[in-house]
Amino acid sequence: MSRHPVLEAFMQETLPDILVGPLLRRCEPQRLVLWLVASRPLALQLTLSVDGASPTHDLAEATTCLAVGDHAHCHLIDLVLETPLPQETRIAYDLAYRDRHGAWCSLREWGPALAYPGETLPTLVLRTRHDALLHGSCRKPHHAGPDGLARGDRWLSERHQDAAARPAALILSGDQIYADDVAGPMLAAIHALIARLGLYDECLEGTEIATGEALYARDDTYYHRDELLPAATSNAALREKFFGGKRKPIFTTASAENHLITFAEVMAMYLLVWSPTPWQLIPREMPTLDAPAQARYRREQRHIDDFVATLPQVARLLAHLPTLMIFDDHDITDDWNLTAAWEAAVYGHPFSRRIVGNALLAYLLCQGWGNDPDGLAAPLAATRDWLAQRDAEGRLDCARHGELITQLLRFTGWGYTLDTQPRLVVLDTRTRRWRSERKRHRPSGLMDWEALSEFQQDLLEQSAVIIVSPAPIFGVKLIEGVQRLFTALGKPLMVDAENWMAHPGAAHTMLNILRHSRTPQRYVILSGDVHYSFVYAITLRQRRHSPRMWQVTSSGLKNTFPATLLDGFDRLNRWLYAPWSPLNWLTKRRRMLIEPYRPAHASHGERLWNRAGIGYVRLDAEGAPSEVRQLGADDVDTPFERDTR
Repeated sequence: MSRHPVLEAFMQETLPDILVGPLLRRCEPQRLVLWLVASRPLALQLTLSVDGASPTHDLAEATTCLAVGDHAHCHLIDLVLETPLPQETRIAYDLAYRDRHGAWCSLREWGPALAYPGETLPTLVLRTRHDALLHGSCRKPHHAGPDGLARGDRWLSERHQDAAARPAALILSGDQIYADDVAGPMLAAIHALIARLGLYDECLEGTEIATGEALYARDDTYYHRDELLPAATSNAALREKFFGGKRKPIFTTASAENHLITFAEVMAMYLLVWSPTPWQLIPREMPTLDAPAQARYRREQRHIDDFVATLPQVARLLAHLPTLMIFDDHDITDDWNLTAAWEAAVYGHPFSRRIVGNALLAYLLCQGWGNDPDGLAAPLAATRDWLAQRDAEGRLDCARHGELITQLLRFTGWGYTLDTQPRLVVLDTRTRRWRSERKRHRPSGLMDWEALSEFQQDLLEQSAVIIVSPAPIFGVKLIEGVQRLFTALGKPLMVDAENWMAHPGAAHTMLNILRHSRTPQRYVILSGDVHYSFVYAITLRQRRHSPRMWQVTSSGLKNTFPATLLDGFDRLNRWLYAPWSPLNWLTKRRRMLIEPYRPAHASHGERLWNRAGIGYVRLDAEGAPSEVRQLGADDVDTPFERDTR
């Protein structure tokens, strides 16, 4: 790949040792999981300061280092502690590394911006209960608005010294990146970072483009990638059923002009959305574009500049709060596994299969592993072996690449459970779908019968539970009705008809689980996906001792729904599906009473909140929400209140 002279000048500068992180991931009294990316393999040690003691732990045995490029090394740190750490107290931590001269370099030196003013190190708090959480989803860098993660940092900065006021965790419930909807300036930064760090190249299959490097050099690599994506031109019957007879890329996103393709591209994007440091290593210059693309690029550049400006705050938040994640479709591609027909088309073509697999590989390294190191040990080991084997040109082994993707596509362990108080159950609603085999163009259920049975086992005999479901289990009935109508017309892809009620088998099984007498009496369901926020309280009709459920949806961190359209849906939904409305008896949830909360200061009839931000929920001793609010990215906070009018 030929380099611009400005990039060549950057290449002469020395890279910093730490590129991204640390991110706190799964943290428990006897186990700390952290993630960072460095420009070289590092010897690390961790000093934990609490109650006047500061023991130092060598991390040689606790660290798995995976090279994803000549100057990009993922460090996966999983430290098991013999002596449990205290809970409900602030623990300062110093992650130090051995520099090129053999001396230990403290986080005070290499990462002072990760500490809050007046302090020299970041801190963590291990809560005895998961009774307070920050949560959100859908963070699109070039959305025209501020970043909810940066708002989370400002909120934490005001109370980080009070251990009791700290959330137990930050939960990111999907679309942490938009691999399928990338701004031109972001893609240019991705390519510059690939060159700067020497991220590994790969061969490409099912296309005339031989390698990733050849892809980056093409004139149509910016704003024309939808023309490069595989198209179902040879199967007229599939085209008729799946795309209405039109020649259309197999990928169904409407924003595929810059869809990420290679493993290196997805890895670079993760580095660029979680840390300001990579942006300082590359030039910010527009590639050669035609006039319309230049105008679009400049518009997007303003939003990307705003996004980058608050990345130091985002990095600080991720260094202070244990963070748990789960994928949704945009982490891979829009409509991921929406229908059996979609799966047949995408996985039946080697190029589209590779694109999905590359995004899933990057998810494993950057998100999945930190959620559940034990459960993901096997795919991680296979990925480590693959990364270690490259051909004479330094490219990743092509045959093993395909084999690894097959292994990941068959893997069933992406969801996970934490035995916290209350128990936290995080659902994989993307890879274990309940497929409509007889009508393959209809939406698949979000989880199949086997996955739902395992989910029920996680709930048994619990008094309270927190469920993380990327898509709301209890959504807006009118919007689901519109999606059902388009599905009946054979057009589920036009309206993203992926909700729990779209598939009868999955819907009835989930509702039966929630109604089961041996499952919890208190459910809090945290969701995202929809680009607006709302809160529902749910009880069973005609049951004296009904379980109580709360659907708490916070979306998006940096995204919103079209305002006029959502306002119309909101008001019409209240008129058509009021508690007394007979239309409720036509829904699958007719045996449940669903009562919406009202956003504070909302106008009459407004129940959906359409602002970027991050959600906050606090639970009482029984696991019921005592406080729910949206922390607006614009610094306007909105409590949700039970509607008593």
